[in-house]
Amino acid sequence: MNKQETGVLSPSSASASAPSVAGEPECIWPAGANLGEGTMWSQREQALYWIDILTPRLFRYDPASGAQRTWTFDEEITAIAERAAAPGLIVTLRRGFALFDTTAPGDNAKPRYLHQPEPERTGNRFNDGKCDSRGRFWGGSMDFDCHAPTGALYRYDADGRCTRHDDGFEVTNGPTWSADGRTMYFNNTARNNLYAYDFGVEAGTVSNRRLWHRFPKPDGLPDGMTTDAAGRLWIAHWGGSCVTCHDPVSAAELCRIPLPASHVTDCAFGDADLRTLYITTARNGLTVEQQAAEPLAGGLFRVRIGSAGVPAALFAG
Repeated sequence: MNKQETGVLSPSSASASAPSVAGEPECIWPAGANLGEGTMWSQREQALYWIDILTPRLFRYDPASGAQRTWTFDEEITAIAERAAAPGLIVTLRRGFALFDTTAPGDNAKPRYLHQPEPERTGNRFNDGKCDSRGRFWGGSMDFDCHAPTGALYRYDADGRCTRHDDGFEVTNGPTWSADGRTMYFNNTARNNLYAYDFGVEAGTVSNRRLWHRFPKPDGLPDGMTTDAAGRLWIAHWGGSCVTCHDPVSAAELCRIPLPASHVTDCAFGDADLRTLYITTARNGLTVEQQAAEPLAGGLFRVRIGSAGVPAALFAG
């Protein structure tokens, strides 16, 4: 793959309009997550799934009833997507891709590994991931200590094939795609690099990696992200206490949602009209003083947006 990294795209010619935001974010689940992540709205269940990577736990929130459910895992659970072929989820655990049946009775359900693609990289764990429009799961690995460039970008297919598409990341986050599906965005959080790739929709390939954006220093680092129906990118800021919305071409900031937590980790659109932005946060990395000043850090938040998101793509398996 051509790993060309051009300069940051100019933000001078934004084409997307700024979305409206109704009010301030509300904390709907003060879970105190160590590392809240993995927001995923289930269209089938009309419920929001999210995770605490490091504790590790999987959460389910039903906005219609307010019901909450929690599953505890034996190792890190790092990303999730809903399956098309059967109930339950495909997930990434510490070492790779697995299935988890959320419909199993009781609290004894266990994930089942499908593939562990990098047994030689013992200092790594998996991190963020999502499915593309063809139902292929894209997941990134990372150095557990967030320093070594040992992380990689993988594509896992429903037939069990796993392909490494890029390499050399310290901390991977994303991906998300443009409205036409022909650009994939992916972050190396530790280096404050938001990349864009040309994406082959039919073949499931990436090429022409280039630097799409970097956050100004006071704004923290790029973490999880999603795309709305207008093609705008919504990006969580680790260490920046906000989510920002960006033009997909110029990367110009269109709006900002402040949160009462330093480490904002991920976001996804949900509810029946896909106009609620659900946002996860983390307590990990905060000092004792910061934790006292940020009692809602590690909570799940929501805020209404004046435009809709898009349904999360399902895993084809």
